[in-house]
Amino acid sequence: MSINSFGHLFRFTTWGESHGPALGATIDGCPPGLEIDAAMIQHWLDKRRPGQNKNTTQRNEPDAVEILSGVFEGRTTGTPIQLMIRNTDQRSKDYGDIANTFRPGHADITYHQKYGLRDYRGGGRSSARETAARVAAGGVARAAMPDVQVTGYMVQMGEKKIDRSRFDWDVIAQNDFWCPDAQAAVEWEDYLQWLRKDDHNSVGAIIEVVARGVPAGIGAPVYGKLDTDLAAAMMSINAVKGVEIGEGMAAAALTGRENADEIFMGNDGQPVYSSNHAGGILGGISTGQDVVLRFAVKPTSSILSPRQSIRMDGTATEVVTKGRHDPCVGIRAVPVGEAMMACVILDHILLDRGQTGGVRGQIG
Repeated sequence: MSINSFGHLFRFTTWGESHGPALGATIDGCPPGLEIDAAMIQHWLDKRRPGQNKNTTQRNEPDAVEILSGVFEGRTTGTPIQLMIRNTDQRSKDYGDIANTFRPGHADITYHQKYGLRDYRGGGRSSARETAARVAAGGVARAAMPDVQVTGYMVQMGEKKIDRSRFDWDVIAQNDFWCPDAQAAVEWEDYLQWLRKDDHNSVGAIIEVVARGVPAGIGAPVYGKLDTDLAAAMMSINAVKGVEIGEGMAAAALTGRENADEIFMGNDGQPVYSSNHAGGILGGISTGQDVVLRFAVKPTSSILSPRQSIRMDGTATEVVTKGRHDPCVGIRAVPVGEAMMACVILDHILLDRGQTGGVRGQIG
């Protein structure tokens, strides 16, 4: 049973634990002939890397990727690509006190209930450390579709939202929060520092991911919908509790006239739309517009505030989680969401190539 793999034709399997010697991804189905080197993948891993600023965990991992197979003389061979990232800054002693205790909000108790054992060091396989391997796989996917640009950013931290009238694409990479609203980023930093240092607490977030340049016609009915796989991809990320495409949940408050994206013929002979409430997907198939989704992450469960729980023997206890943790996991979830979006889109491009050969219905 392959429960650590994702994708159909472009398929990756992640392996490794938070405090093991290494983690990584094995990618199968990558097209041959792509120019790839470690530096190209490292660029994306550096966006997710911990310890880069005071607003994320201070675990200091270089996240240096090594390509072990599937690339020869700088090009993919079409055979499985093995990527490895060594763990170098584990502090397993931080977790000794909870070896027999279930941390509230964590997967400790469910892993024990399912398997009868668990790796308590940083959560083992359930740790967000696993997402480094996803980002590495996403770097390969991006190299395979240079015309598709995937960009993620935070639009909400706790109850604090961006002002979309101040939205600026150029600002996203200029602050610690991948926030497109420069003023909101300043306010968020003050809030997060208070939350972490004074309140010993954490907070959730909403991340938006946009893919531009996605061709019309990828995705398939009924169970092969593009948005089905996108939702599954985002829900598989640690701490994600909700996903929406386009207008999402807000569509329930719209009327049919408001929600329907009107269609016109453009000057280039291609259809254009009056709006994008659908998020670039209709009937599970891409329209050629930007593909837009959002996902919500819960607050980090590892906090210094005491919480009630139980031990493995069923006795009551109080838990204070030590170690180095993100006060808002949404920050480093941005590059993870980007990576999963890239992997799904490439997978569906390859699926469409196999099903239709790129044939498209003509309009006009």
